[in-house]
Amino acid sequence: MTSLPLFRDDAYQTQTAAVVTAVNDRGGITLDQTVFYPTGGGQPGDHGQLILEDGTGIPITTAIKGEAPGEIVHVPAEGSTLPEVGTRVTAEINWETRHRYMRMHSCLHLLSAVLPYPVTGGQVSDGKGRLDFDLPEAVLDKEEITAELNRLIAGDHDVTSDWISDAELDAQPELVKTMSVQPPRGSGQIRLIKVAGVDLQPCGGTHVRNTSEIGAVRVRKIEKKGRQNRRVSLIFDEDIH
Repeated sequence: MTSLPLFRDDAYQTQTAAVVTAVNDRGGITLDQTVFYPTGGGQPGDHGQLILEDGTGIPITTAIKGEAPGEIVHVPAEGSTLPEVGTRVTAEINWETRHRYMRMHSCLHLLSAVLPYPVTGGQVSDGKGRLDFDLPEAVLDKEEITAELNRLIAGDHDVTSDWISDAELDAQPELVKTMSVQPPRGSGQIRLIKVAGVDLQPCGGTHVRNTSEIGAVRVRKIEKKGRQNRRVSLIFDEDIH
């Protein structure tokens, strides 16, 4: 059963009224609509709670994609009392963590513009992120990359989304930077994230509205991963101790 993904149009919406449409045999809860982003595209699923009408909460440890297309499953904490189908709830994410995911995910888009090489993998986490590049011979400089990233962040570039068709993407294969993960197809539309004047690529994740929201970052380390892969890891300046 599909769940209307409200985060796709407004990543800043932290809660919504919803109705429980299913509870699977593992206790996963599906809603008719949700603000919870499900794990995917290198970004973790949101955590938070489902608040019942009597004010009690069901802690949600993460959200994942279900077996049916468009289904988002909310995973409750172990031992939680499960709601009945038809129960009205308020779905509420942990905003502080989500916003840090948004900031880092947007920053990785900037990193892919600073280093315009094929991307072989990536991961967003709370305060940290990384991209792996198909880059066999290059010598990368941590300080130069850090300086260029912070220049772009401070440039106040708007971050917006748009949609194109599968056929339009086929006509512009250069938009796809990732070698290992391809944009989801089959729905007729593919979501593009545009960083004005800097980057344009397919992405289903959540992002900030302007690069200035990201805050200062630093290249934490650059590693050689295999014969051709180079891993560039980032961290927020605020998290350096």
